[in-house]
Amino acid sequence: MAASERRAFAHKINRTVAAEVRKQVSREYSSSPQLCKRRSGSQQVVPLSEVVEPLDLEDFLQNHPLDAEPGPLRDLMEFPADDLELVLEARECRTTEPGIPEEEKLDARVRDAIEIYTEDWVIVQRKYQSLSSSYIPNTSERQRERQKGLARQIFELDSAVEERMSSEDLDDLKHCSTSMDDTPRGSWASNIFDLKNSAADSLLPSLLERTAPDEIDRRNEELRRQNRPRDLLALYPAPDEDEAVERCSIPEPPKEHFGQRILVKCLSLKFEIEIEPIFGILALYDIREKKKISENFYFDLNSDHMKGLLRAHVAHPAISTLARSAIFSITYPSPDIFLVIKLEKVLQQGDIGECCEPYMVMKESDAVKNKEKLEKLRHTAEQFCSRLGRYRMPFAWTAVHLANIISSAGSMDRDSSDSESERKSTWNEKKRKTFERTSIGDDACSFSNFRPATLTVTNFFKQEGDRLSDENLYKFLADMRKPSSVLRRLRPVTAQLKIDISPAPENPHFCLSPELLHVKPYPDPRGRPTKEILEFPAREVYAPFTSYRNLLYIYPHNLNFSSRQGSVRNIAIKVQYMAGEDPSQALPVIFGKSSCSEFSREAYTAVVYHSKCPEFYEEFKVQLPANVTENHHLLFTFYHISCQPRPSTPLETPVGYTWIPLLQHSRLRTGPFCLPVSVDRPPPSYSVLTTEVALPGMRWVDGHKSVFSVELTAVSSVHPQDPHLDKFFTLVHVLEEASFPFRLKDVILSENKVEAELKSSIGALRLASPEPLVAFSHHVLDKLIHLIVRPPIIGGQIVNLGRGAFEAIALVVSLIHKSLDGAQDQRGHNQLLAAYIHYAFRLPGPEPGPTGVSPPPPMQCATLCRAPAEPSSLHLSRSKSISSSNPDLASSPCSPDEEVTRILACKGVDRSHSWVNSAYAPGGSKAVLRRIHPHYSADLKQAMDRGPNRASSYLEGSSSLPATSQPRPTGRKLLHEELALQWVVSGSAVREAVLQHAWFFFQLMVKSMALHLVLSKRLDTPRKLRFPGRFMDDISALVNSVGLEVTARSHKDSELAERLNTSLAFFLSDLLSLVDRGFVFSLIRAYYKQPH
Repeated sequence: MAASERRAFAHKINRTVAAEVRKQVSREYSSSPQLCKRRSGSQQVVPLSEVVEPLDLEDFLQNHPLDAEPGPLRDLMEFPADDLELVLEARECRTTEPGIPEEEKLDARVRDAIEIYTEDWVIVQRKYQSLSSSYIPNTSERQRERQKGLARQIFELDSAVEERMSSEDLDDLKHCSTSMDDTPRGSWASNIFDLKNSAADSLLPSLLERTAPDEIDRRNEELRRQNRPRDLLALYPAPDEDEAVERCSIPEPPKEHFGQRILVKCLSLKFEIEIEPIFGILALYDIREKKKISENFYFDLNSDHMKGLLRAHVAHPAISTLARSAIFSITYPSPDIFLVIKLEKVLQQGDIGECCEPYMVMKESDAVKNKEKLEKLRHTAEQFCSRLGRYRMPFAWTAVHLANIISSAGSMDRDSSDSESERKSTWNEKKRKTFERTSIGDDACSFSNFRPATLTVTNFFKQEGDRLSDENLYKFLADMRKPSSVLRRLRPVTAQLKIDISPAPENPHFCLSPELLHVKPYPDPRGRPTKEILEFPAREVYAPFTSYRNLLYIYPHNLNFSSRQGSVRNIAIKVQYMAGEDPSQALPVIFGKSSCSEFSREAYTAVVYHSKCPEFYEEFKVQLPANVTENHHLLFTFYHISCQPRPSTPLETPVGYTWIPLLQHSRLRTGPFCLPVSVDRPPPSYSVLTTEVALPGMRWVDGHKSVFSVELTAVSSVHPQDPHLDKFFTLVHVLEEASFPFRLKDVILSENKVEAELKSSIGALRLASPEPLVAFSHHVLDKLIHLIVRPPIIGGQIVNLGRGAFEAIALVVSLIHKSLDGAQDQRGHNQLLAAYIHYAFRLPGPEPGPTGVSPPPPMQCATLCRAPAEPSSLHLSRSKSISSSNPDLASSPCSPDEEVTRILACKGVDRSHSWVNSAYAPGGSKAVLRRIHPHYSADLKQAMDRGPNRASSYLEGSSSLPATSQPRPTGRKLLHEELALQWVVSGSAVREAVLQHAWFFFQLMVKSMALHLVLSKRLDTPRKLRFPGRFMDDISALVNSVGLEVTARSHKDSELAERLNTSLAFFLSDLLSLVDRGFVFSLIRAYYKQPH
């Protein structure tokens, strides 16, 4: 064909380019139909299609009203205006009481902790995201669930076949036929027969009437909508999805950590002879780790007659001290865990061997023959109980190897396979299973799935006064596992202790927390309680605190009074928590043991008869006050107890004093202490000094040498017990309260020095121990964000700590990821941090106003709503069918325990020091108490103007305050703007840490943007005006930078490149709900245009 005869469009065809494209495709891609893998050696890529210029969607929607568009296109263009919403979800509380201090004036650290542990969850959610398969996959299980609402479809053909089949079967049974059956199908006679027997069709009176086409369409549409199945498309099979499809997963809310839990019930304790009350102590020990892994549980199984011997010393025992069952938690199951049982008796004259002798020699069968001896023993016991009833002495002990119980009882059948349960388990369950797998190794054992067992322990070993320490106990326990145990050759103390061991139910009734708070459900306060025993994990547990807890444990170890002159042999140590130096200032914060008051002002150690160098195994549990001051201290008073009554000799003779100041440089003092003991009573103002200071005029035992060993351990969600975290929190609170000058250790800080110290403490967070850092991760992240958003003012100048705080956040996030390497989802997201962003993170509220000035009224947001509280149980994988042999728990609440009823009916019960009082009981006036930050909703008016220093800021002030009480202007910043800015300008080291966990900063930025829009009522603002141009420029630079990193790392570190790419994709998807969508489309186009 001549060139002149060619049509016009043919002149524009570039045959060379098309040929080059075909060659390029053949070189670049394999013959696979997927065309997904490139061959190596490519140098230049000819694009198959150019990325189109994105549409300015906002202008298009503004210029093309949706009302003018047809139906289907309108549905695609219309985006719901109420998709984004802010939900305040009530935080789940395990107990019927809040368990928080009620003091009017609280320390700043305690106040922050209470706010963190009681504030409701702040959740930014998209109302219609559940309709998208990007969030909820369209799996076969979901298809079947949707099909349940569909009615069974029955068609005419199916019904005709069924009727014909049923009629043929009936004819075969009756062996008969009709004329219709003899007539061939399709014949003339058959058709006439069918026509005569068919029903007449209904008349159509409106058939010949004229009807407008629009009316016909309307009627047809109404008929189509009648009885229309909603989920008809659920009949289609679920599509096969490639593994590369990424989905958003909503994390579980933070919950208190629990390991595998076992329920131990003490049923009865009987001896061959019954002459005096005996008291029991239970605790778990791990001999491999050589550590006690639970607090003590005290129980009393004595008869009413035996308890009556001590009525002069314990008038009205508290109900919480009558517990006979306990729930132990085990995070790291091990075959080396023992349940150790120790018995104590009332102090009497004679060493332990003499006191145990009657129990070893006398038998119940010889009661008649030894009647006189028994009467004498009972009479002696009554005398000692009357005179020395408040003092105890060691008696006997034994141990139960838990691994033997599990192996002998056998495992219960599981409902599903391990793989199925692992796939369906929640993150808390997976986290607990990860703890188990990493701990037990080859010696796998589990305490969550075994058959309940009732044990009868018959052999007890008498205590030895010089071998009461835990070190000796570990040796005895290791020896018990040997076939030829030395303990087996000893003459035992014959007794019968019946205990029941079983997996704990998920929601036990009548349960008390370690702080003696009622755990839900608690149907009847008259029921005998079960105590939750606090766990001391064998190794680190990385879990954040979610509730207020402030406990202190005191462990006296040994005392050396060998050089002490005088009659000092029967030594008892009285422990007191003192708020001052006056004897009346002893606080009732020491937990009671068994059959006694709930809290007491003093507690005594057991007495080793005639020993000047006694060893101790006591554990004293203390509820720390909310405000611990410099005057708070532990006072130890040493007494010689006179066992024989003498007219001129008092029962208690003080022989020494020592003390431990609990607060030093704003830090709670814990750990081991070796203390000197003073012979004289401490002088005035002693409480602010340590015993290392040789006070003038005081006499000391053994020349001021350390003779008393004691250890303090705290389990506190208020005090971090890490020097780096303590210093950081202390400096932040000093700046918030502007309390200058301030003493930090041996340095007095003024305003001109605190800035350097604060920057140093921020940088030193990387040196904090991982376990307290994770436990206080919400506190640390909140304070760092607070420093970014509200920089402190020192000496009238705003101190910009944005860069240092941003770097610290990156380091903290990196440390948490490393510490919980096994607790990440398939996308590498740490669930602890994801839960923090989704539930706990909120924009910092305004500072409290001056004293006496009411806060500004909260602003009501149209999109602010409260979701109904949906309590979720602790997801612990336990057996559903557990037998219970405890009659107390199995009884109906209408028939309470007789002993509990008697105590409740007694009018003289002293509840003045009880934390479990009637006001907090179920149905009480304070059964439900929540604290919500009073100023959070008022933090709304955030200006969008940037300051000259290229940082987002605004001035905060309240025009409703009087002129005399106006707060000084404070430079405020917007978190999302600062995050984007600091990320863009960050150095190489910090940038690398941020890129490793880019998802965290993207999600934090998105929630900050959403909260800003909701709280400032900008959701109704046009999208192009919601955020300033400089912030959008930072977003553009950030997306471009991350895109280049994805390209650069795709060959060197493909895993990181994939994570970055996924995080960026979700970030851009989230931006579509917040900012100008045309701008987001341009970011996507720019990302695709980058060379890959």
